[in-house]
Amino acid sequence: MAGDDLVGGGDAEQNADVERARIAHELIAGVRGLSPPDVPGALCRRCVTLLPAASGLSASVLADGPDTGVMLFASDDVAARLAEIQYTLGEGPCREAVRLRAPAFGTNLTRATEQRRWPLFSLQAAEAGVEAVFSLPLMGAGSALGTLDLYRETPGALGPDGIRTASLVADAVTLAVIALDHASPDPHGVATWLAGVVSDREEVHQATGMAMVLLGVGASEALLRLRARAFAEGRTSTEVARDVIDRNLDLGVD
Repeated sequence: MAGDDLVGGGDAEQNADVERARIAHELIAGVRGLSPPDVPGALCRRCVTLLPAASGLSASVLADGPDTGVMLFASDDVAARLAEIQYTLGEGPCREAVRLRAPAFGTNLTRATEQRRWPLFSLQAAEAGVEAVFSLPLMGAGSALGTLDLYRETPGALGPDGIRTASLVADAVTLAVIALDHASPDPHGVATWLAGVVSDREEVHQATGMAMVLLGVGASEALLRLRARAFAEGRTSTEVARDVIDRNLDLGVD
């Protein structure tokens, strides 16, 4: 019996590897030969097809650390906002998935336990019509490269099959990101197809630097001021950063 269990376990692992390779091949084949601006959208469309249980999804990659996520793609405006507000607020499932290097699920954001877990994120997610979220880290060489984030408009789990498929898709997205990054002509390893989305996060960096000089505070305090203003006004950090850069907003004035 024990031998049968070992054989069965080996078969399951082999089947998972085969499925992972199939999904990775499908994702990479779907973007091969495309111009850089078309790559994120093509990846997104493939992921949506593979994950029908989700109402929407997005993927983000880390630019310069856990606080600087850059959205690679989003299936809709709600998914894009969920990704942005987590870096604006400094909390949420994708932040937790990166920190723990493990999946972070919230199957019912209206429950008190989930609201205590992510008090600000749960509030804004609910306002966007989202009741369940699922974040899976994109793992490479023992560290999180980013996250694959799914949401549902109704509460509830993805179920065993949904979680398994989402995990395989996250693995495949990781392989696609690494493969495309290695194929980039940029000698510094920053893929050219990420250039457009990275620019949004650079605006936050630039605005943070301006706030440091104007307010005479450190980087952490300057970023906190920017996030606080964004939260108070119901906007994203990127939107507030653009106003700071354009001299249309003074973070020192409430």
